Amino acid sequence: HVQLVESGGGLVQAGGSLRLSCVASERTLRSYVMGWFRRAPGKEREFVASIRWGRGDVDYADSVKGRFTVSGDSAKNTVYLEMNSLKPEDTAVYSCVARVGSFTDISRSYSWFDYRGQGTQVTVSS
Repeated sequence: HVQLVESGGGLVQAGGSLRLSCVASERTLRSYVMGWFRRAPGKEREFVASIRWGRGDVDYADSVKGRFTVSGDSAKNTVYLEMNSLKPEDTAVYSCVARVGSFTDISRSYSWFDYRGQGTQVTVSS
C-alpha cells in the first residue's frame, strides 16, 4: 500500500510561485504514474498534471500549461509541482495521486489512480 504525503501549499499573491511536493512511501517510482488534481470550493475536482516516471511523459491541463511544471526525484521518492504565475483561480486543495503497474495509456480520471494523498491548500490572493 502506497502512502502519499503532500506539502508546500500556502498563501501567495497573484503572480507568485509555489512548489508542491509529494512523497511516496515506496521506492518504486519507476513503475508509477503520479499526478496532481485540484478541487476549488464549489467546483468539481479537476486534473492538473501527471508524469510517468522512467519515461518522462508529462501531461498538463490546458489551464496550467506553460505555468506549472511536474517533475520527479526517484532518489527522494518525490514528485513536485512547480507553480508559477499563479492566479486567484488556481486557489484549491491540491492532491497527489499515483498508479502502479503496467499500462498503455494514462488517464486524466481521478478514479483511475490507485492512491491519493490528503491534499494541501493553495490560496492565491488578488
